[in-house]
Amino acid sequence: MNILRKKRVLLILFVGFVLILFLNSNWMSWFYPIQYKDEIRQYSQTYEVDPFLVASIIRVETNFKTSKQSHKGALGLMQIMPNTANWIMDSAQIQKVPLDSVKHEPGTNIELGTWYLHNLSMKFQDNPVVIVAAYNAGPGKVKEWLDQGVWDGKEESIKQIPFGETRHYVQRVIYYYRQYTKIYNEF
Repeated sequence: MNILRKKRVLLILFVGFVLILFLNSNWMSWFYPIQYKDEIRQYSQTYEVDPFLVASIIRVETNFKTSKQSHKGALGLMQIMPNTANWIMDSAQIQKVPLDSVKHEPGTNIELGTWYLHNLSMKFQDNPVVIVAAYNAGPGKVKEWLDQGVWDGKEESIKQIPFGETRHYVQRVIYYYRQYTKIYNEF
């Protein structure tokens, strides 16, 4: 009798949780949270980049965990290579900061990464799929693929991207971009 009562209570609690979950119109945001919204919003507006694209790249790169460093040496939330970070600070005339700040300070990293996305957007005529591929593989490599007809730069032909890592990266960023734009009405 006591076990039956515990099962009923657990069932009621479970049903109550499920109802709250589904009645809350934004319940999917629990599974797809976006951190550093203020910084992403600020630099996305400054550099005219879709904030959902920035958030999607951060999600794929580090899952919003600061102070990451890849085995190749990429730094921080948006996994910016040290040479690229220095080039961005020179090109964008952003105040020079130590690479340690690029790695550990979310705002600094997001500013540099967002400016870089803006720069790639200008190079690749605002094609988000190509921009994401270039963010991962480098703009020179992606330009080579496009010029040689290896890849046409379209989402439908992502499977033509010759680097498996880049192909998978682009697919993941697009997946998170779609999730974020479905879940969040605005940034």
